[in-house]
Amino acid sequence: MATGIERKLAEPSTIPQQLEDRPLAQKTSAASLYGWVDERLGLSDLVAFTRRKTVPVHRQSFWYYWGGISLFLFLVQCFTGVLLLVYYRPGAEAFESVRQITFVMNFGWLIRSAHSWSANLMMFSILVHMFSVYFMKAYRKPREFGWLSGMALLGLASVFGFSGYLLPMDELSYFATKVGLQIPMAIPWIGPIVAGLLRGGPDVTEFTVQRFFALHVVVLPAIFIPLLVFHLWLVQRHGNALPPSEEARPAAERKSIPFLPNFLRKDLAMWLISLNVLALLASVFPWALGKQYDSLSPAPMGIHPEWYFMSPFEMLKLLGSFLPGEAGEVAGILIFTLGIVLWLLIPFYDNTKESGRRARAAHYFGLLAVFALLATTLISYWTVR
Repeated sequence: MATGIERKLAEPSTIPQQLEDRPLAQKTSAASLYGWVDERLGLSDLVAFTRRKTVPVHRQSFWYYWGGISLFLFLVQCFTGVLLLVYYRPGAEAFESVRQITFVMNFGWLIRSAHSWSANLMMFSILVHMFSVYFMKAYRKPREFGWLSGMALLGLASVFGFSGYLLPMDELSYFATKVGLQIPMAIPWIGPIVAGLLRGGPDVTEFTVQRFFALHVVVLPAIFIPLLVFHLWLVQRHGNALPPSEEARPAAERKSIPFLPNFLRKDLAMWLISLNVLALLASVFPWALGKQYDSLSPAPMGIHPEWYFMSPFEMLKLLGSFLPGEAGEVAGILIFTLGIVLWLLIPFYDNTKESGRRARAAHYFGLLAVFALLATTLISYWTVR
């Protein structure tokens, strides 16, 4: 009987065939580099996961893209923010530095306009993403942490917008920030303390700009980015949720496409469309810079917070007209806070896949929230102009 070594020697050699099938030197170098990195980081496991991952296909698949659009606009914020950071000077020279960026630096106006427009588009896309997740019931088990982390990201994005709005220190941003700080001032006991910490004094000054700048470029990114990574990891872990109408169908009738490359190609196409919309808005409607603020001059007519703060702003005004004094402001804050708490806790109320009483109550609560936000925002814009 031949030994193992004898059988091995008797086998035809595969070395010449391997030499013939050997790729070009450039490909060999790339393969070697990939193998070296893969051995240390396990890239092949990630590639295998993306190849196995699928995305459901149904009539509501369009809403899956809004999370990716929000991510893309955040990346635009990071890129344009770093470019603006090179020339921006917080403090007493804030307005002058923004004026130089807008009117002196080459394409500075475009970078600043893209940064401002992408901030507003990001807030809009996050809100659309939130409501689509809500009405598709994508907060149900086991996605509770995905819902909570997404709501935390929305809150941080709002603070991003509020802190960045003051940084130009023109007339509009100065007085709009003063108006916006009236919202936390209405919170009992801790409201004046929080507003004082944000202002750095009794009024909005260059010290306020320095605090908002530190909050905008250091504190918030340090919290936002790890939370965003956690949120994206949860999405990959649990996959895309099916709406109730699709879950009711038999598993054999459900359709899906591979994430790589089919869905990724469509997702990147949505990124390209978003980039074109952003480029059109930033170039055709450049973000204006008003005149330098004067704390001694009266506030111009029509001053109001950014559009995503108009709903609580109007709620405070409406309740203030019925309940005079601090009672109306406190009632407005309490009602808005109660609504946010109920919105946060909805995964623990509507926690089954059955379309029963709780599911219907959650659906109507979502419709009420959409109507209340739209109505108060439209009323606020109608009354301030």
